Amino acid sequence: MSHEHYYTPNPTSEIVEKQMSFKIGDKLLELTSVSGVFGFSSHVDKATLMLIHAFSPTGKEFLDLGCGFGAVGLSAKIQYPDLEITMVDINSRAIEYSLKNARANHLESKVILSDLYSEIPTSKFSDILSNPPIAMGKPFLKRLINETFEHLTVGGAFWLVAFHNKGGETLKNLMFERFGNAIDVEKGGGIRVYKSIK
Repeated sequence: MSHEHYYTPNPTSEIVEKQMSFKIGDKLLELTSVSGVFGFSSHVDKATLMLIHAFSPTGKEFLDLGCGFGAVGLSAKIQYPDLEITMVDINSRAIEYSLKNARANHLESKVILSDLYSEIPTSKFSDILSNPPIAMGKPFLKRLINETFEHLTVGGAFWLVAFHNKGGETLKNLMFERFGNAIDVEKGGGIRVYKSIK
């Protein structure tokens, strides 16, 4: 039995696809989710949906960090067509399906295979969004937050979503330590969207 999770670079599990569609404002987004990638289901998970609905752009350069099959980045692009979207994941299958979903919805985006920022060393973004892998533990999450700070423009925003009592509170504290600010933008059902400004 495979013990892969969605932070696995090259999933070996059998490919199983599920179709989903949901409305963002008056636009319809149709996505294919896939086994071996976070969020494999026939609907977008509640935490990711909350992050999608909470977001409003700070500027034009947008990064979906740990993009999975592209729900966050493509939702942002369909709502705000002027955004320059970059989607990043360590999981090669996630990258394949983010590209596939971008093409299927005729949405332009850059999709990069990368362990956090390892393949995007010089880029600066005005908004970075993530539904992070809490199970990876505090050292990884601290690295994620510290590296994100370095890749934001001054005045840029970092948006994270998590279950508050399942690691979210720790995340918010780490954000506050690095950024000097962290607020709850939205909450419900134990889930919170946290935001820090550089």
